[in-house]
Amino acid sequence: MFSHVMIGTNDLEAAKSFYDKLLGTLGVPPGAVDRHRVFYRTKTGTFSVSKPINGEPATPANGGTIGFLAKSQDEAEAWHAAGIANGATTCEEPPGIREGGVKLYLAYLRDPDGNKLCALYRLPKEDAAS
Repeated sequence: MFSHVMIGTNDLEAAKSFYDKLLGTLGVPPGAVDRHRVFYRTKTGTFSVSKPINGEPATPANGGTIGFLAKSQDEAEAWHAAGIANGATTCEEPPGIREGGVKLYLAYLRDPDGNKLCALYRLPKEDAAS
């Protein structure tokens, strides 16, 4: 359904440094700079950070969350720790299991520009039963 997600930044160099480290914990290669944007491409989609083309300041989406798929609870924890170590702030509840029909391991952050991010790991059915 989606081809890409793009969010705004007011400091492209700082955003690239942050996302290189954050997404690196999920096995995503460093971003490629294209003029006023940084692209992170994988087989499952593209994430991009861009300076606003209209010249206005970038602002985070109110009510928006960008979710990144983690391969394990440990990977989600590493993602969260890398975010905190590189200027993000934790938000929502601490990383952990949430239940709502299925068990998910979720870790939430706000990046240095204020965008809300989430690492999500779906627990296997045998783990979800416990």
